[in-house]
Amino acid sequence: MLSKVIRSTLSILSPIVRHQHCIRTTCPRFVCPLTVNRCIHRQRLFLSSKLTSSSISARIIHTTMASGRRPEHSAPPEIFYNEDEARKYTSNSRMIEIQMTMSERALELLALPEDTPAYILDVGCGSGLSGEALTEQGHYWVGLDISTSMIDIAAEREVEGDLFVSDMGQGVFFRPGSFDGVISISALQWLCNADKKTHNPPKRLYKFFSSLYSALRRGGRAVFQFYPENSLQLELITSQAMRAGFTGGLVVDYPNSTKAKKMFLCLFAGLSNPQLPKGLGTESNQKGLPTEASFSDSRQRYKNMRGKAPKKSRDWIQEKKERRRRQGRDVRPDSKFTGRKRSKKF
Repeated sequence: MLSKVIRSTLSILSPIVRHQHCIRTTCPRFVCPLTVNRCIHRQRLFLSSKLTSSSISARIIHTTMASGRRPEHSAPPEIFYNEDEARKYTSNSRMIEIQMTMSERALELLALPEDTPAYILDVGCGSGLSGEALTEQGHYWVGLDISTSMIDIAAEREVEGDLFVSDMGQGVFFRPGSFDGVISISALQWLCNADKKTHNPPKRLYKFFSSLYSALRRGGRAVFQFYPENSLQLELITSQAMRAGFTGGLVVDYPNSTKAKKMFLCLFAGLSNPQLPKGLGTESNQKGLPTEASFSDSRQRYKNMRGKAPKKSRDWIQEKKERRRRQGRDVRPDSKFTGRKRSKKF
């Protein structure tokens, strides 16, 4: 009976899921380690002789789209977010709108001083969509991501922040007290998976949080928007963060909505009894407060900009040029033609 279960379990696994970097033993009670090791050895030979990198990427994307599973169940992030997936992710208008909305909410939870530029670390920055929200509010930022393709696209888009290819499970490598705040959008749940034989999720989480605690100034905040798969993952993440020295808790926006519900882990460095911010949509007696998220095909960038200059306007261009001058870059001097729209006819 046990051998039948083993054969049926291995038969439904695709070659990509059984790859050495993507092995998922979802049923440890029924899968024999010796059988899994033999299966991995056979798949190494198969992949080295039959599959190219492009075909592996295509099969990963096809498996994810067909099954509708979570991305972290398909492949490690550096493999899943290849060049094609990274470009698709960056050009999707709905993804861009969601990323901008969650980044602005994370900045709101950071509660940084107004009209004062801050130095922020963006963990899992991807192609720089969340960094654009930081730049628009006048902050300086550094982005980390494990996907080389995502970092390459961010460099092509000429984002303002400094970019590094880095595995957050190995810790952050900055000097103590370097950053005023930390944000992370849809990245923290990847640390709960063991993509390699040497990966231990609790140890990787503790390494990340302990090094992050050191890199954050005392009194600073770190806000992580993430998607825990279950309560066990949520407990694992929060316990390792508290073990590293952080205080804080979980802020849930729109807890009664299926689509609009978002979880933010708000962590404080060096504060004993912090006051957690309230989640949106938690008080039913607040009139005029939206209770659900709506998405459309078109981007409405100029709505609710909180007094900021619209993008590509004269004020926006002058602010960007002044920001680049402070960074020591070569910028053309202002003239009467700065920010002037060209005529449709030459």
